Amino acid sequence: MVTAMFCALSSPVTSLLYPKAYKLGQAKSNSKRSLCSKRASLPVSDNNLKFEYTPWLIVGLGNPGLKYYGTRHNIGFEMIDHIAQATDISMNTIQSKALVGIGSVGEVPILLVKPQAYMNFSGESVGPLAAYYQIPLRHILMIYDDMGLPNGVLRLQPKGGHSQHNGLKNVTEHLNGCRGYPRLSIGIGNPPGNMDMKAFLLQKFSPLEREQIDDGLEQGVEGVKTLIEEGFSDSISRFNLGQKYKFRTV
Repeated sequence: MVTAMFCALSSPVTSLLYPKAYKLGQAKSNSKRSLCSKRASLPVSDNNLKFEYTPWLIVGLGNPGLKYYGTRHNIGFEMIDHIAQATDISMNTIQSKALVGIGSVGEVPILLVKPQAYMNFSGESVGPLAAYYQIPLRHILMIYDDMGLPNGVLRLQPKGGHSQHNGLKNVTEHLNGCRGYPRLSIGIGNPPGNMDMKAFLLQKFSPLEREQIDDGLEQGVEGVKTLIEEGFSDSISRFNLGQKYKFRTV
């Protein structure tokens, strides 16, 4: 039933091909450029058929285990948990080394993912899942911590680099080097003074930081739902603008 929900599109969906799928008989593309530029089919209508929507693969980056729960580097996992709660999706399936939940936002099917192979190997889940469910690159949303943004500030972008984030680096490698996937970055601020970056990432938030993060996560749920239903519309531009200035006082 889960597979049918994603694969019963009325017409074929062109999506990113995962390299290991070549061993199963799929033809290899002539160039990485052609792989990066492929798009999904538009929803199809017919007198006897309902509209079908291209699914979204929504991935939160983090590390599994209680040791990392609530730390700055695991904010991607927390965002997935908030989305799951808001959409009544159960994260109760293990597939491709990831904890997975399947549901929808409105009429749009979504696949929520928390890779379980540790941050630096997140692509080992994202690549196979994108291939299996035929998710186009433009519908793979990566959610991760960003030291380049103030704590609790969020930003939605249609594409970008890896910002020295090892999880994003690994995901990009498993998507044939393509970087044109959307991302939701969640600000965690910078290490104070000469504090070691790794120690900072694996540290939990202070009470004030926790309050800012919790507010940001609630706002992030609404931002993700808007993205799924409207794409990168004016609403997302307003979301980003509001996030940019939300802690600034006149």
